[in-house]
Amino acid sequence: MATILVVDDDRQVCALLKQVLEEEGYTVESALNGIEGIRGYRSHPADLIILDILMPEKEGLETILDLRREFPKVKIIAMSGGSERAKLNLLDLARRLGAQYTLNKPFQLQTITDLVKKALQED
Repeated sequence: MATILVVDDDRQVCALLKQVLEEEGYTVESALNGIEGIRGYRSHPADLIILDILMPEKEGLETILDLRREFPKVKIIAMSGGSERAKLNLLDLARRLGAQYTLNKPFQLQTITDLVKKALQED
């Protein structure tokens, strides 16, 4: 089964996604910021990265750019709960920078599992 890397500074979000996606049969790794996420992906490439946009140390948009430069074919789902507070639509920007899919927090668990399946089926 596929391996998924969840990158989010919220430990509860990481734990919840790990539990839900492991119940679906995936192997799930997690990182608390973009620096850890890129380091983790380099050492154990995942089939898909689920990435929060608003994080300390290395935020999601910068992480998407770095991942795209180093791993152009990596599959990315970007998510954010803060897009509505920003003047820019951060999720739209994430898509323009290379995320295949975007997701507003909070989301239904069925939505994320459906999106993961969809992303993993694409070549």
